[in-house]
Amino acid sequence: MSKRVSLHVLGLSYSQLQSGAYALVLAEDNGPRRIPVVIGAAEAQSIAICLEGIRTPRPMTHDLFVSFAHTFGVKLKEVFIYRFEDGIFSSELTFSDGDRTVVIDARTSDAVAIAIRTGTPIFTTPQIVEQAGFIIDDKEFVRKNRMDDEDVDIDDDNLDDEEETTAIDRTGYNAEPRPENFTIEQLEQTLSELIDKEEYEEAARISEILKNKKNAAGLSGSDDSNPETI
Repeated sequence: MSKRVSLHVLGLSYSQLQSGAYALVLAEDNGPRRIPVVIGAAEAQSIAICLEGIRTPRPMTHDLFVSFAHTFGVKLKEVFIYRFEDGIFSSELTFSDGDRTVVIDARTSDAVAIAIRTGTPIFTTPQIVEQAGFIIDDKEFVRKNRMDDEDVDIDDDNLDDEEETTAIDRTGYNAEPRPENFTIEQLEQTLSELIDKEEYEEAARISEILKNKKNAAGLSGSDDSNPETI
């Protein structure tokens, strides 16, 4: 495998090249160069909401995608920006469920929006950094970016008026899938494994989640493997 460059999201800025568009600025983890990616307003809003630590009352599209993947035990392993041609970046998402690894093509804006929600590493090639990257004064960018924040407004029409947005829990979508999103079969398997490991405190928590999920599904909430009866 050829050498790859690790990137992180530096910020968003209003695009000077296209009206109504925004520049997503990606930065080398260990280098001075920055890569601007022109994205649409909707994608900029989604990324800005996550960067600003805001949780919307109802899941946005990228939040829904992440929750869906976690529900079925699928993890996003990496985002790879593999091509830059005619001013357009092409990206791949690598997913794994532990048994299979699948690579899916995606728009770079969508790939980054999902990556920042899952703490997934972002990579590109040295050739793309050389071709599309440039060096800027980060302090000047941060100052300008703060001035441009008002341009990346949260569209209140797309949010639920019944609740206000709240600070997001940065660990909410990261690392391991949440047990609350497991299927009943996954919960039963997890509970059995925890009991085998004698991790009874966590087993009790999983047992309670399993009981509630069974009740919600109209099934019996009793479980012979409840750790409280061991």
